[in-house]
Amino acid sequence: MEGIVIQSTGSWYEVSVEGRRFQARLRGKMRQTISGLSNPIAVGDRVLLAQDGEDGDTTIEDILPRNNYIIRRSPRNKHHKHIVASNLDQAFLVVTLSHPRTSLGFIDRFVVNTATYHIPTSLVFNKADRLEPEERVRQHEVAELYQSLGHPTFLVSAKSGEGLPSLRDALRNKVTLLAGHSGVGKSSLANALEPGLGLKVREVSTASGKGMHTTTYATMHALDMGGFLVDTPGIKEFGIVDLEREEVGHYFPEIAERMEHCRFHNCLHLGEPGCAVLEALDRGEIAGSRFDSYQSILEDTGQEEWG
Repeated sequence: MEGIVIQSTGSWYEVSVEGRRFQARLRGKMRQTISGLSNPIAVGDRVLLAQDGEDGDTTIEDILPRNNYIIRRSPRNKHHKHIVASNLDQAFLVVTLSHPRTSLGFIDRFVVNTATYHIPTSLVFNKADRLEPEERVRQHEVAELYQSLGHPTFLVSAKSGEGLPSLRDALRNKVTLLAGHSGVGKSSLANALEPGLGLKVREVSTASGKGMHTTTYATMHALDMGGFLVDTPGIKEFGIVDLEREEVGHYFPEIAERMEHCRFHNCLHLGEPGCAVLEALDRGEIAGSRFDSYQSILEDTGQEEWG
């Protein structure tokens, strides 16, 4: 029988089959054929199951081909990859300008990763009720930047309800990944969008100003409005994998559109003469923060060998 993995705890998998839920393990022989991954099966995977008798153990016999997935460097082992979720229609990155602060570099790494696997990504600016006037101006500037790059943005508040109707409309009948740093309010936002979820919520630490983990494992939740929401643990850093150095610029639209005008076809835009990208940067046509992110990702890319 075929099912969808709705939660992975590392050793056990919760699989939904036409509304029925099963606890399943990965078949031993299959585990041996999957290397280099900290989680061979991810939330969102479509799998084939087998049961040993009516009340016997349920095992996962095979993983059906994935339409897409989001993958990152494993937080526990730099030589392994970790699949965040698969078979997604879209991703929503929840960000906050303060309480805690989400860096533009983190945003850029996330949207480059999702672009690599053709997953449309929106930015959800949460905690609108806590923004001071100058922070609202900054939020508008950041939103305009990413909208110009093809990423829809939402300004919302899980507490006051600001912006939630538009967000619900964007979630309807889609499989959506909800990601972001710990403390940005993913669980609170999910509860506000779908009150029946009842996800646990923790406040930002007053000592560090950083978020504390609430979600332990990625979990797929069915939405009454139609569609599914994949709630993920807070992501501290986002290590990019499966991207060659010469490919990085292709996932920065403002760089990609100027690359063909560089003097050298293999220009990496790091000081080469006749670089159209650097000329555009000097003219202020490319945001400095975006170019900093490009350089940072370029430094990281190709430095690891994956087993």
